[in-house]
Amino acid sequence: MIRWVANISMLFTEVPLMARFERAARVGFRYVEYLFPYELDLDEVAGELRRHGLEQVLFNLPAGDWAAGERGIAIDPSRRAAFREGVERAMEAALRLGVRRVNCLVGRRPVDVPEDELRACLVDNLRHAADRLGRHGIVLLVEPVNIHDVPGYYLTTTRQAVALLDEVARDNVQIQYDAYHMQIMEGNLTQTLRTHLSRIGHIQIADVPGRHQPGTGEIRYPFVLRALHEAGYGGWVSLEYVPLGSTEASLREAAAAGLDALGLPHPG
Repeated sequence: MIRWVANISMLFTEVPLMARFERAARVGFRYVEYLFPYELDLDEVAGELRRHGLEQVLFNLPAGDWAAGERGIAIDPSRRAAFREGVERAMEAALRLGVRRVNCLVGRRPVDVPEDELRACLVDNLRHAADRLGRHGIVLLVEPVNIHDVPGYYLTTTRQAVALLDEVARDNVQIQYDAYHMQIMEGNLTQTLRTHLSRIGHIQIADVPGRHQPGTGEIRYPFVLRALHEAGYGGWVSLEYVPLGSTEASLREAAAAGLDALGLPHPG
């Protein structure tokens, strides 16, 4: 059965972040994730997780100046030191919160830097992160992102991600497969998931267009996720969408669109 995750950076935004743990548990989630832990009181987060019987399964490595539009720094040779400092911060937070998967957004392609330098920097940084995190049994994820939402992003397709993983050559590096991004960039979701299932460590979903809840767009998520389950995927599927209406109403709508049969938590 699918292990459903609430991404509380995007869901339950009707209340402050620290109140979203309770909201997620109230409707039946047992797993949560959010973008970044670095400005949070980790003791308070750990307390909320314990209080509501939740497990946090994921967060991102530091990704640069998010408000200014940065979406990762692993690709930038001028940011090597900052990237490695970020790995240490992520490792500390993961150990304190019991998180066993950390995602790397590789970033936008810097201008006027030769391709071979970008690639060498990225591979070296990912090997470093994988080795540091792997000492503690933590999996490093790498996420392809669509270039319409994030122009200039370096890693944009599953094929590119698989090639990158082959080059990095570390057993604890897998793909974070965001179906919203990959529907935009390549389509063919079901076959891609089946083909590369052994390389995929985490899945996130939202519908296209608009990045709203499943059932509002063109993706037949009941079909895709049922095929994923039948193929033997035993990992997490995260709801990382922008709700149309309240979060609770969006969960009911997604359930009514066919995800109820796959165990999606939602208000009664």
